[in-house]
Amino acid sequence: MTMSPLLAALICIAAYVVAYRVYARFLAERVFLIDPARPTPAVRLRDEIDYVPANRYVLFGHQYASITGLSPMLGPAIAVIWGWLPAMLWVVLGAIFVGAVHDFGALVVSIRARGTSLGKVTENLVGPRGKTLFHLVIFFLIALAMGVFVHVIAVLFSPDFYPQAVLPSGALVFVAAAMGVAVHRSGWSIRSLTLAGLAVAVGLAFLGIRQPVVGPSLAQWKWLLLAYAFGASVLPVWLLLQPRDYINSLLLYVGVGAMYLGFFATNPSFAAPAVDLSPEGAPPIVPFVFVVIACGAASGFHALMSSGSTAKQLASEGDARFVGYGAMIGESLLGLMAVLACTAGFVSREAWLERYVSWQAADSLGNNIAAFISGTTHFLQTLGIPEAIGGTFVAVIVVSFALTSLDSATRLLRYNVSEIGDTLRVDALSNRYVASGIAVVAIWAFAFIQVDGEFAGLILWQLFGTTNQLLAGLALLAVTLYLLRRGKPLVYTAAPMVFMLLSTLTVMSANLTDFWSAGQWLLLAPAATIFTLAVWLVAEAALAVIRFRGNPVLDGLEVVFREK
Repeated sequence: MTMSPLLAALICIAAYVVAYRVYARFLAERVFLIDPARPTPAVRLRDEIDYVPANRYVLFGHQYASITGLSPMLGPAIAVIWGWLPAMLWVVLGAIFVGAVHDFGALVVSIRARGTSLGKVTENLVGPRGKTLFHLVIFFLIALAMGVFVHVIAVLFSPDFYPQAVLPSGALVFVAAAMGVAVHRSGWSIRSLTLAGLAVAVGLAFLGIRQPVVGPSLAQWKWLLLAYAFGASVLPVWLLLQPRDYINSLLLYVGVGAMYLGFFATNPSFAAPAVDLSPEGAPPIVPFVFVVIACGAASGFHALMSSGSTAKQLASEGDARFVGYGAMIGESLLGLMAVLACTAGFVSREAWLERYVSWQAADSLGNNIAAFISGTTHFLQTLGIPEAIGGTFVAVIVVSFALTSLDSATRLLRYNVSEIGDTLRVDALSNRYVASGIAVVAIWAFAFIQVDGEFAGLILWQLFGTTNQLLAGLALLAVTLYLLRRGKPLVYTAAPMVFMLLSTLTVMSANLTDFWSAGQWLLLAPAATIFTLAVWLVAEAALAVIRFRGNPVLDGLEVVFREK
């Protein structure tokens, strides 16, 4: 297939605009029944720690920066080995009809249930066993992902990679705290601080290029990152999380915008084939492409952000479409850029084939990040930005994405631990310092513990994609049950739910067979456990549907979610 990358990108961007203006509006008005007059948990339960109403643009930045992380750059950088067309189709259509619906639905369900996480919501929809199963999957997923993020960020900070990213990343923590105090204690307008915050962020990025920080070892960087994660988890959300994510999002907007400007100015050709169904060593494109590309198309981690953190900060239900559906479209734009960078960002087909000679060559964290940075740097050079500056600026953006996921996810893990404590009737786990400590210890285990000389988190990273996509299917299951309870149309969440569960469970079955054949017991045991928990949870949901049909409850949210 011969098509200009520029034309392909324009068609995709047009699809995003139409989807947000038409499909998202339909979901808001006809399916989820968004009511701006209904008080949100952030308003009714405001405590100045976790429940704090946020400006819609600040909250959009929080959601966007937190859900993005590294994965929208990693997944497409592998999946383009099957060609640019399958990767692009799943990134765009998956986001419009699966991922954004998933994020939006999880946010709505949570704000209708006191801002509790999907794990707690599942108790109301499925039962106590369902809640426990959900909590176990969530705990494993967040702890594993953040353990790997800690390791990857520490590596990126090392002298061999991007020590230039250290100064801007660290300094923005203090800038964000000052901004939080100015807004919430001194009454400054967020608008008046936006341009100043953006100028400081960009200035720090370029200052980091001149003042790289070297010295700390890999282990020392990991300890510092864990300490930061703990602090971000226990501090009031307005003091660090909201302003840091907002400032980071401004930097990300500038960076992604510059990448697209460079791309359009370059007007490159695709170095990758449109479709290649049999790359050397690669698994079948269907259903593996739907798992390899997670964030950017659909990701269960997003449901945790929507329901665990963002729902506690939503000032008005009228902002739910903008924050829930809109932020996912924003992340998909980054996933689309990753597809373009890893297929049209190479100077020749030979250069592309050198990196994508086989599945084994493409499927590594280091190569994925390098492919994205290399491609986007090539686009930025067209704007007159030197390669050294452009590469470092992109690296700062990559680290910023990872850090915003780390601080937000640690807080989510704290919520998860507290809800587990509620189930076990262990009051101490409701203390945010105790719960945060347990969360950080779990992340530490995946970041530090080694098995046969390799970090456990990196070994188990092979399970992240399937666990993440499985959680997306389970989150859509919870949203579908919620709509069933209210007698609302189900097809818009049920169809993507079935698709995600079938594709992911198929991949998990294939992986279990491979792990067994290869004697990879460290991977087989947790993979089999997660597979069993997922099937069990689906069975619990089926029983809940049977119970519901025998005794339907359609007379209001207060019956489905009994508030204390």
